[in-house]
Amino acid sequence: MTKKKQCYSGIGGQAVLEGIMMRNGDKCAVAVRKSDGTIDVKTIDYKSALPKNWFTTLPFVRGVVNFIDSMMLGIKSLNFSADISMDEEDGEPGKFETWMNNRFGAKANDILLTITMIIAVVMAIGLFMVLPYALSALMGIWIHDKVVLSVAEAVMRFAIFIGYVVLIGQLEDIKRLYMYHGAEHKCIDCIEKGRILTVRDVMRSKRLHPRCGTSFMLYVMAISCVLFFFINVGNPLLRLGLRLLLIPVIAGISYELIRLAGRFDNPITRLLSLPGMALQRLTTKEPDEDMVEVAIKAVEAVYDWKAFLKENYGYDVKDEWLSEDDEQSDDQDDLEAEDQEEVSEEYDEDAIESFVERFEEAFEHIEEAFEEAFDEIEEAVEDVFEQDKDKDDL
Repeated sequence: MTKKKQCYSGIGGQAVLEGIMMRNGDKCAVAVRKSDGTIDVKTIDYKSALPKNWFTTLPFVRGVVNFIDSMMLGIKSLNFSADISMDEEDGEPGKFETWMNNRFGAKANDILLTITMIIAVVMAIGLFMVLPYALSALMGIWIHDKVVLSVAEAVMRFAIFIGYVVLIGQLEDIKRLYMYHGAEHKCIDCIEKGRILTVRDVMRSKRLHPRCGTSFMLYVMAISCVLFFFINVGNPLLRLGLRLLLIPVIAGISYELIRLAGRFDNPITRLLSLPGMALQRLTTKEPDEDMVEVAIKAVEAVYDWKAFLKENYGYDVKDEWLSEDDEQSDDQDDLEAEDQEEVSEEYDEDAIESFVERFEEAFEHIEEAFEEAFDEIEEAVEDVFEQDKDKDDL
């Protein structure tokens, strides 16, 4: 078999509580590992929140639509996985849930889903958009240089985002969520590299992928810093309002970038992907084989990966290849191609490690600069108080 470049599969997913959600177009599946060891799979025919037409499929506009769909589908999948956990614990519905069911009937779940999504969006905007702006505005009492304030706000936005990712990653449930996130990435990478979808092949695939929600969020952070820099209006509330109005624009640009990075493999797209893939070291962890089994079930519920390999890599999958005990490669050409891929993977890992090291060094320099700036501010404030005290003495 001739070595080919990694092919785009078009599938994506998300980690949920003890499981994986996979999406292929309008078909979605959620696979969850139950406490008895079995895997529960639910298939969903998802319809977009907005009807598909010439406008909603335009570049940049489609990014906003996709973001809304991903949010709603993600929360719906999380609710499904949480319902399985509640069913296993034989938990009784709470008073609010009972009231919602009695009041709205079959529409109760859709209403709760909408409320949950709105709360999540508001909290994200407040934490990653409004809070850095408010802190920079507070610094504006002492610092009057707009460029310095813009840089300070950008640094605080990134620091809050990365700090949040690291902090929630210390929770045991989130650690397992990150492991399932790694299993999702490994399954997609396995298929797109032309490998058969077995636990053994998935486990040796990469857990970092350019087409990831983590990378999307990082693009949002970076693009917002650039666009917000050009908002120069005096009224603070108007300035905040304009920033909020730019959120759909930021989401649209970020989606196009991540789509570009996921579809093409060249030096430019690899450079674009490096920061996001470096951050994925925090949001993905190496899964165990049980988690990979769940991810495979989710993929197979919505995607014909055997047909994909036949179309893009030119071979039919034989039943004996699916045996986990079969340690032999498919054929000699596959071995040579995989060896070349392993070298490419090592190169990618080295590049990411180097980027992370440079990022940490830059962050340390920025931290030192801020410490010096705050020391100077503290000294200036003390001088002001001293002068006021001297005037009072006179």
